[in-house]
Amino acid sequence: MNIIVVGCGRVGSELAYNLYKSGKKVVVLDRDPAAFKNLPADFRGRTLAGEVLSRDLLIRAGIETADALAAVTPDDAVNAVIAHAARVVWKIKNIVVRDYEPSKRELHEAFGYQLVSPSVWGAQRVEEMLGGGALRTVFSAGNGEIEVYEFTVPRAWHGKHLTEVLYNGHCQPVAISRAGRAMLPSPSLPLEAGDVIHVSATQEGIEGLRKKLAEVEEG
Repeated sequence: MNIIVVGCGRVGSELAYNLYKSGKKVVVLDRDPAAFKNLPADFRGRTLAGEVLSRDLLIRAGIETADALAAVTPDDAVNAVIAHAARVVWKIKNIVVRDYEPSKRELHEAFGYQLVSPSVWGAQRVEEMLGGGALRTVFSAGNGEIEVYEFTVPRAWHGKHLTEVLYNGHCQPVAISRAGRAMLPSPSLPLEAGDVIHVSATQEGIEGLRKKLAEVEEG
């Protein structure tokens, strides 16, 4: 699989290295040749320095035959232009864009790209940790319309079934981990205190589940 990573800052270098270690063929682009120092010494992918919006540079990187592209520079306008060109000119279907400034999120959403917003995600996680809530976000799909959460089964729910504790219609169980081993959830499986449950949910669903857990804590 041939992947182009545009931007070799903290995010881009980490991404490129992880892709390389997983066996992908990776080409990393950046305007500043010094940025490639962010890559670990054992990185063996290609690096190309130059104007990342240059058609010639993108062609040298192999964009005509690339399977995927990640635009992760700290410039949202650059990321949007590169992603648009990759889709329209070179027909690349698998494109992921980094949203650097949360205020520019609508720019990327307007084009319908797969979007990752580290600032928004990080702020959300810090807020949850500071709040000390029982629910922890582990994955966000789309623009956050559906998210996957995890929570630990409280002692008061020991012996209950999933259908008794989840917010019907808006929460769907994804997995249950017990004693370090994960399993697919079954509605008839009795829960045990300490089980870790992963659920996918809408905002309405997670608020209902959060309310139930709060009632348990208060009781």
